[in-house]
Amino acid sequence: MPGWLNFPNSLTILRLLLVPAILYGVLTGQYRLALALFLLAAFTDIADGAAARRWGQASSAGAWLDPLADKCLLSGVYLALAAARLVPWWFVALVLGRDLYILIGALLVMRFTTARAFPPSVWGKASTFVQISTAVVWMTREAAPTPWLDSLASAMLWPTAAITLWSGLHYTWRGLLIVRKH
Repeated sequence: MPGWLNFPNSLTILRLLLVPAILYGVLTGQYRLALALFLLAAFTDIADGAAARRWGQASSAGAWLDPLADKCLLSGVYLALAAARLVPWWFVALVLGRDLYILIGALLVMRFTTARAFPPSVWGKASTFVQISTAVVWMTREAAPTPWLDSLASAMLWPTAAITLWSGLHYTWRGLLIVRKH
């Protein structure tokens, strides 16, 4: 077994492997299946980091794989929810646009400085949390429709959009500080 393939990284890989099945569930209207698998994937997101810290198994592979798995999961779910005409495309464009913006910014910082570490910010973590929560509410709304879930799902779009946008601005500020430092 390769040295990078430890228990925490195995959880991250499981999350990546769950993505196609979750997307299939959303796109075929099997929302209970999609929701159950999404919750399992969200659990692996919590468990991989906790296991890496607890057992001292943090690795550069895990630091690279974890955000990749998060982006595949959330981007895929939001694209599928929009393709199924459940969430608005402007919201998906904001979520994907922020991620692309951060990626381009990190690549530019790496190109013009010696900086190579870009740990997540508190706002980045908050953005991920509310994006996950919003996806859960939207899938739950479809799996078990109720009027209050309709209202909650719609209401969650705006705070999630605001935190997503704010985290992008915060990463810009951090990137500028890195550039000034180097």
